[in-house]
Amino acid sequence: MNKIPFQLTLNGRLFDLSKPAVMAIANLTPDSFFSGSRLFSEREVLNRVEKAFAEGASILDIGAYSTRPSATHITEEEELERLRSPLKAIRKHFPDIVISLDTFRSGVARWGVEECRVDIINDISGGTMDDMMFETVAVLNTAYILTHTRGTPQTMQQLTQYENMMSEILFYFGKKVAQLVHLGVKDIIIDPGFGFAKTLDQNYELLKKMSYFKELNLPVLYGISRKSMIYNLLGNTPEEALNGTTALNMLGLMNGADILRVHDVKEAVEAVKLFDKYNNS
Repeated sequence: MNKIPFQLTLNGRLFDLSKPAVMAIANLTPDSFFSGSRLFSEREVLNRVEKAFAEGASILDIGAYSTRPSATHITEEEELERLRSPLKAIRKHFPDIVISLDTFRSGVARWGVEECRVDIINDISGGTMDDMMFETVAVLNTAYILTHTRGTPQTMQQLTQYENMMSEILFYFGKKVAQLVHLGVKDIIIDPGFGFAKTLDQNYELLKKMSYFKELNLPVLYGISRKSMIYNLLGNTPEEALNGTTALNMLGLMNGADILRVHDVKEAVEAVKLFDKYNNS
């Protein structure tokens, strides 16, 4: 698939997406669906970051609020308390890496940008869980990941009824991108929201029709790593879903993904390298 090469401006630096990038997940949560991604100490976090970038990651996505279906709700202060020490340590030890902060709260986003020079805000709610999020990212002049979802992590799996899913998702993105652009947000990434208010079958329809998003002319983040659309279909567990993840990552690349958000960096980087060779042969 021939793709338009995208560039993002992240804290004054150009970030090239002429080839797909790999985003490494770091979860500061005790209840993330994949136990292998949970980090509890500052040393564990720093080791994770060092290993991820050594293996070829170019973005770190760090979050302290689990967004898996039916996740436990925590307060903004609890989220900040989980983030403060690890995120400051990351920025101290790795001053030049690109950091994405996974949060739907504008206060947390502001803290991350102002205190830790976070480059990207990754909002799984698409601005629906905090009315100030869009204005905040505009004022902060930061890049923003706009995710498609419905409801909250506690309710989204009861909100999977669509008359025409792809048309509704495209309308959602068109409306929200227009709002963001009107406010002055310049660097927008879209995330189709695999697993967010979608059934297993809907997730595969979404994957098959990812080319529809080309009309938005924005980079696409693809996050299916070890999710239930893999392990429920294969009859295994998140811990056993690496092979399925790699297979679907390749399909995502072939269908237009610009960023792979993953738990397993080495395997994703290898998939990108193989895809790039195939695509340019």
